[in-house]
Amino acid sequence: MTTPEPESAKPTSRAGRNLPAAIGVGVGIGIVVIISLFTWRPLFVGVVILAIGMGVHELIKAGASRDIAMTRVPLYAAAVVSPVVAYIWGITAITVTFGVTVVLIFMWRIRSGTPGYVRDVTASVFVAAYLPFMAGFVMVMFAADNGPSRILAYVLLTILADIGGYAVGSLIGRHPLAPKISPKKSWEGFGGSLVVQAIGGVLLFVFLLNGLWWQGLIAGVVLAVTAMAGDLAESAIKRDLGVKDMGAVLPGHGGAMDRLDSLVPNAFVAWGLFTLFLGTGIS
Repeated sequence: MTTPEPESAKPTSRAGRNLPAAIGVGVGIGIVVIISLFTWRPLFVGVVILAIGMGVHELIKAGASRDIAMTRVPLYAAAVVSPVVAYIWGITAITVTFGVTVVLIFMWRIRSGTPGYVRDVTASVFVAAYLPFMAGFVMVMFAADNGPSRILAYVLLTILADIGGYAVGSLIGRHPLAPKISPKKSWEGFGGSLVVQAIGGVLLFVFLLNGLWWQGLIAGVVLAVTAMAGDLAESAIKRDLGVKDMGAVLPGHGGAMDRLDSLVPNAFVAWGLFTLFLGTGIS
């Protein structure tokens, strides 16, 4: 019988990840996303619902560790309903769904009395806006005639920011970007994100989306900034709640929220940029 390899012996990077596991899981997720995008569209809707549901569950669980009792039923319902109505009926539908979710949160929480009411309702509304509402913009992009290509570009223009920042930051990162929030992120890494994203944006707009090179340049740079903002926001949430990772469901990554952190804000921004540069894409 072989002795299990101690945790400290597992190959990790300067950023603290189990790199082989992270790469393997990342490739696996990518394969699932691509298959769902370009085969049967309802399958991708299901993938989004699963991802958002997992994220909501992790935030509810993390909040409970600090005695924040979020309204589970309205939030889980929103995680299922928002992507579906957004794909079928668009922006108005997800706006209405978010409003209904907020009202349900108010009503659901009042059953438990007034102690902690403001705290719990505020946290619940935050989660509803952070995940189900933002995910709706992914589905609006997906509903376009070239929706799968738009989603692929949006995902790549989020992943490339992470890859560029991770690679450059691990090699030459010396100056902390936000030491009180995420000490391992550096200005050098952020510069790497900007460069990689700018190049990726140009290539994706020209060869995948039939757009113009300068549109891709702008999209790449803007999405690099919002990806970093989303990453830092999730780090701030974890620090405030006193957790290292939101979960352990994805080896080498952590929880679902540890992968959704940059994708969430980029969903709205990508939808806005793609609509501005390429139109709605709905004939």
